[in-house]
Amino acid sequence: MIKTKVRNIPFSPPDITDAEIGEVIKAMKSGWITTGPRTKEFEKKIAEFTGVNTAVCLNSATAAMELTLRILGIGPGDEVITSAYTYTASASIIDHVGAKIVLVDTAKDSFEMDYSKLGDAITEKTKLIIPVDIAGKMCDYNTIFKIVESKKELFKANNDIQKLFNRVIVMTDGAHAFGAERNGLKCGQVSDFTCYSFHAVKNLTTAEGGAVVWGSGLGLDDDWLYKQFMLYSLHGQSKDALAKTQIGAWEYDIVYPAYKCNMTDIMAGFGLIQLKRYEELMRRRKEIIEMYDKALLPIGIQSLQHYGEVFTSSGHLYLARIPGIGESERNEIIVKMADAGIACNVHYKPLPMFTAYKNLGFDIKDYPNAFGMYENEITLPLHTLLSDADVEYVIESLMKLMKEL
Repeated sequence: MIKTKVRNIPFSPPDITDAEIGEVIKAMKSGWITTGPRTKEFEKKIAEFTGVNTAVCLNSATAAMELTLRILGIGPGDEVITSAYTYTASASIIDHVGAKIVLVDTAKDSFEMDYSKLGDAITEKTKLIIPVDIAGKMCDYNTIFKIVESKKELFKANNDIQKLFNRVIVMTDGAHAFGAERNGLKCGQVSDFTCYSFHAVKNLTTAEGGAVVWGSGLGLDDDWLYKQFMLYSLHGQSKDALAKTQIGAWEYDIVYPAYKCNMTDIMAGFGLIQLKRYEELMRRRKEIIEMYDKALLPIGIQSLQHYGEVFTSSGHLYLARIPGIGESERNEIIVKMADAGIACNVHYKPLPMFTAYKNLGFDIKDYPNAFGMYENEITLPLHTLLSDADVEYVIESLMKLMKEL
């Protein structure tokens, strides 16, 4: 019997070409390695790609989300709702600003929060909802905004910017979803605010990085809001380094003691090239997802649906669920896949299962659907450095292990 040669298939390595490397070198040689002209250009290109007026680049999606909460004036005494089935960044930022975290369970057999429970979670203290576009698939925002409108009478604004909305604000954790679409609108055009991640494992990477965009027609002053993000991300300093290079323009003010989370030109240069390649990167991800679906769905494996009549995912993660198994069997499969040279992962362990959230009073028993999604979920490798032969090897290895269950 001929044994299949073990391959080395990492989970999500960055797809970097000589073009990215060359642009980073240009940035380093230009004299601008911190926030400068490349960052401003990257912001412009992100806004164009997502079809919005303005984008702000920062050093992470987490920073983008937290600064949005702070600019909106959300803090102690307020409540913010998010999904129990997400990465900690979606919820930790709520705690950072002193607001109360409210977690909603997923719907049964769904990675999205249970919208039937969302309305009940909204109170007079609720200021914001953070839907999570997990794996790059946009949530059902028509339903979310209908629920928000139905609870409008409960909303109590704390400041002028909240009065502009006069309802609970929706800020998408779009860390996975840059480039996704639903009902003819791109991720970034639907929510009040949308925050993206450009972390090393994301479809479009700047090594570390993120961005925030916001909707038009809300009565927001784009220039004013952009300046707020600049102030909050640069210590509350009234001029950034680029502005201070103008002759005689060294003078600046510190408006308030703020934070430090700006994007650098090195990161932005990296991102500018990735953005030029992005449509092709998403096309390759779709090809891989279709290969997985064609082989795995007919044998009973369940997966998040990435593509449909009204939606197109960014194709960030392949979330596979194996019916009839629990945590221990799932973990055993991951170990055996690793023995075959295939790195897999789990997205996600529900927040109430972590010590930090247990200490805040959360109990996984109150989130049975989220636990049900987690206990048999395996995230298979999905990245643009995979060859067709690599994908076939992953499929064959998983199918072999399923027969051994």
